[in-house]
Amino acid sequence: MSKITVDSNPSEEILNELGVADWPTWEKEVSVFPWSFQDKETAFILEGECVMTPDDGSEAVTFTVGDLVVFPRGLNCTWEVKKALKKHYKHG
Repeated sequence: MSKITVDSNPSEEILNELGVADWPTWEKEVSVFPWSFQDKETAFILEGECVMTPDDGSEAVTFTVGDLVVFPRGLNCTWEVKKALKKHYKHG
């Protein structure tokens, strides 16, 4: 399975090319919960900090404000929202 990728502090040019500012937003309070990604998701973190632990035993991934994160389709994982999260996201 593909891995979660994190691009810390991507350039404004990249964010503009992707159209991140026009993506919907999603927010989540501090919590821990399981999740399965039915589609690939690209997210830009606006607020917060999370640790994502894949169910397949892969290394946990931490992401925070300013990170551009790609979650592969079919990823089963546990979210640990350490600081309240707000992100832009796009599926597909």
